[in-house]
Amino acid sequence: MENYRNESDLLGTLQVPVQAYYGVQTQRAMHNFKISGQTLSSYPHMINALAAVKKAAAQTNHELGLLDEELFRDIVKACDELMSGELHDQFPIDMIQGGAGTSVNMNANEVIANRVLEMMGRQKGEYQYCSPNDHVNLSQSTNDAYPTALKMALLTMNAALVKKLEKIVQAFREKGKEFAEVIKMGRTQLQDAVPMTLGQEFEAFAATLEEDISKLNANAGLFVEINMGATAIGTGLNAPVGYAVK
Repeated sequence: MENYRNESDLLGTLQVPVQAYYGVQTQRAMHNFKISGQTLSSYPHMINALAAVKKAAAQTNHELGLLDEELFRDIVKACDELMSGELHDQFPIDMIQGGAGTSVNMNANEVIANRVLEMMGRQKGEYQYCSPNDHVNLSQSTNDAYPTALKMALLTMNAALVKKLEKIVQAFREKGKEFAEVIKMGRTQLQDAVPMTLGQEFEAFAATLEEDISKLNANAGLFVEINMGATAIGTGLNAPVGYAVK
């Protein structure tokens, strides 16, 4: 049995592992961008957010009559699988690449398309039946899909960070009370300065983190400003009428 399948794009043909759900553009990105050693598979929130974006796009394209029922149903199912944690090992590209996230976007498109092909009983890479570009990425550009997914992931991670910081603040407050009577020397410029309590030091730590929590909560609203439907340069070119509103 062959261990590889041939896939082609405008830049040529590459061999892709036959069992891989990613395709030629992901394979090329793996060769081109060996930068940080941190792969997309290490960031499940980002993969989940990408899948959510692709699912929402498929639903909108179906409502507008641009995706048939079978493709719509299978794309949604594949996205749901990704959001449940399946196939995250199929995102092997480096988190740092050239471009504006094109390789990340195409990695998601290819994985979803090949999972759909599998549901159809087709072979991976038979993109005439479900295309990463023409079906999964329909009405989208990397320049709206990627930043939207990134903000969704950041919103989720921001909420988790705030919860953890709140627990640390609580612990510092408790230590502040516990050591309220313990005297120590406060230090400046790497030397002893004036007396303070150890409790005051812990209270200062808590106050600093509370300010950070306040700023994180205040700025979270920026993460819900998305540009889906704006496509490549913000004009909405190649997106159907009504797509951005939906």
